[in-house]
Amino acid sequence: MKKLSIKELIEFRNKTDKAKRGFVTNLKLDKEKTKTEGGGDYWVSSLSTLSNCYKNNNLQLILDKKNELTDKYETTEHARTKTMYKRNLNILNNYEDFNFNKWKPSSKIKFIKKNKDDSILNIKGFELKVTPNHVFSFQENDIEEIGAIWFIAQLNGFKNVELGMFTDILHSYLKKHFSKNYNINSKYCVAVDVFNNIDVNYLQLEKNKIQSILSPTLEEIKKLM
Repeated sequence: MKKLSIKELIEFRNKTDKAKRGFVTNLKLDKEKTKTEGGGDYWVSSLSTLSNCYKNNNLQLILDKKNELTDKYETTEHARTKTMYKRNLNILNNYEDFNFNKWKPSSKIKFIKKNKDDSILNIKGFELKVTPNHVFSFQENDIEEIGAIWFIAQLNGFKNVELGMFTDILHSYLKKHFSKNYNINSKYCVAVDVFNNIDVNYLQLEKNKIQSILSPTLEEIKKLM
């Protein structure tokens, strides 16, 4: 059975009953889906730049990348490639004056190196991909805290409840790999939809301000298997 991304789980939720059964058949056959504009490589220019901007607190990185993409946009003659550059530019335009400290605690943070082998979590018998941009530690009231941020892009973005699925799995990732040495700070366990410039943190799920749909989605897939 193939490994699943949160984007694929969201796509499953939006399918018809017949299409859901087809999804499960392909899942059991380990059949990979053809990559589309929603794939990570499509948005890599904007996502990697925002990730670097967050870490280095340097908005100049956005301006530099915009200049680079603008040059590529103007010189390419391939229509689909032109569209890709334009969409990445549109995302960066939304963040050129953005305060990335919004997603950081007030105390000094230390970025923690991620282990690539930790990027797969087994939940309810499914292997799920978890690829946060940054994991970081900080002190709050003399307690060692851990947080993480995950930048995600997709054409037209996500609903809040869908974005909550990324936050949900991100919290599970922190719990499995870091909870022995750190207290997980739910407020700074954040998923960001960069297309719509909205974010959801795990505290919102804990307080039931946003419904948690990750587990029910996996249960629905399991029933169809």
